[in-house]
Amino acid sequence: MGTISTRVPDELEAELEAYLEEEKLDRSTAVRKLLSEGLEEWRREQALDQLAAGSITFSKAAELAGMSVWDFAQLAKERDITWVADDHLDADLEAL
Repeated sequence: MGTISTRVPDELEAELEAYLEEEKLDRSTAVRKLLSEGLEEWRREQALDQLAAGSITFSKAAELAGMSVWDFAQLAKERDITWVADDHLDADLEAL
């Protein structure tokens, strides 16, 4: 397991302390959890952006997001992202 060390503004550290207390977590566990959740959200946003740009298929976007195609379809619907494109339709249907 790697180690990451960083300096944060006092306001962010105060928020982290409140989070630790509320969630009853130690600092290392909390930072790992928040980092994991942030990266998960980032992967989803990247997948949605690439899907909206038409640079990847729907099934590939779901894979990049780390989600099932059904869950990703719901997310795309919630974000009002059109994902059915003629050039990707065959690949998407085959993946489903």
